Amino acid sequence: MPTSIRTRLAALTCAAGLTLTLSACGQAPWADLNAGASATPTAQATITAIANDLATGSTRHQLTAGDAALTVDYSSTLNMGKWTAAANKPVSFSLSATLGTDDGQDVFLSTMTVVTAVTGPTGPLEPPATFVDQSTLAPGYLMKAPYSYGQTYVMSAIDPAATSVTLSFTYELLIQTTPTATSFAKQTASDQITIAIVP
Repeated sequence: MPTSIRTRLAALTCAAGLTLTLSACGQAPWADLNAGASATPTAQATITAIANDLATGSTRHQLTAGDAALTVDYSSTLNMGKWTAAANKPVSFSLSATLGTDDGQDVFLSTMTVVTAVTGPTGPLEPPATFVDQSTLAPGYLMKAPYSYGQTYVMSAIDPAATSVTLSFTYELLIQTTPTATSFAKQTASDQITIAIVP
């Protein structure tokens, strides 16, 4: 047999042997290094944003009670960073009214009520007592612009677990039926603000 043919056959035989040897060895050990590694989801902390109507120190609300349009300004002299559960927390508010049909009638505030709801991480907590200002003057406090009704409600210590408080205001008005009348129409306006409590 010529030398060139023998050389070619020998090369083919070696190649076949090499192929069989590699096949028998199976997959290279480094091929599956990352196969078992999978990203495990990491639990993310839940952050709940707490509304704070007095975040800037004050807020103005516009309300309606029958024919009366009310403007209420709420504020606090206590810095929001010091609104802790243990602190005495003042909320001041000023209320005035205008009439849509104004023939000269006056508008009076007969009763004002503040109900406070306290909220913690797991739900409602024990609230402070309801605050009521009932006029001892008949028929009430004159609050038609340019006059206004002003009051400060001081919330004392609440549950240490509190994260926010919601103050619900009820304003009971008496509106003269005519400028000289001693009869009045009663109207009621409701409002609320939420304030965050710092740890």
